[in-house]
Amino acid sequence: MEEVYKFLKEKTKVNFVATINGDKPSNRPFGDPILFDKKIYVLTNAKKNVAKQIQQNNNVCIVAYDETDDSWIRVNCKLIDDSNNVAAKKAIINEFDWAEEAGYTLDNPDFKALYMTNVYATIYDCEGNEIKKYTF
Repeated sequence: MEEVYKFLKEKTKVNFVATINGDKPSNRPFGDPILFDKKIYVLTNAKKNVAKQIQQNNNVCIVAYDETDDSWIRVNCKLIDDSNNVAAKKAIINEFDWAEEAGYTLDNPDFKALYMTNVYATIYDCEGNEIKKYTF
C-alpha cells in the first residue's frame, strides 16, 4: 500500500480518476491523496459530478504518470465514503494548507473524505510492461 501511495503522492504531478457517468466513462484530474489510519484517502466536494458518480458506482480507476522514470500506475479500486470520520477529515485539512480556504472544513457537509479499498494496482514501464503489482 505504501508504494502505491508514494507513487500517487510523490512521483506524479496529477492523478486522473475515471468514473462511470451513466453508461459512459468520465475522467478528470485529482489532487494528491493522503495516508491516514493505514488507508489512502482522497477528497472531493459532494456537489461535484465526480462525487455524484462515485455515490452511484464507487468503482474507479486512477492513472498517473511519473515522467522522471517513464513509469505509470493504474489503480482499480472502490472509493468508500468515510465523511463521518472527523479524524480523517482533520488529517486531510492538516495535509493541505489550501483545504480550509477552499471550503474543506469540518462543518461543511459537502466535504467528502473517501478511502480506497479492494485495490488492484499495477506499475508499468513506458513500454507497458508490468513492473510491480499490489493488492490490498
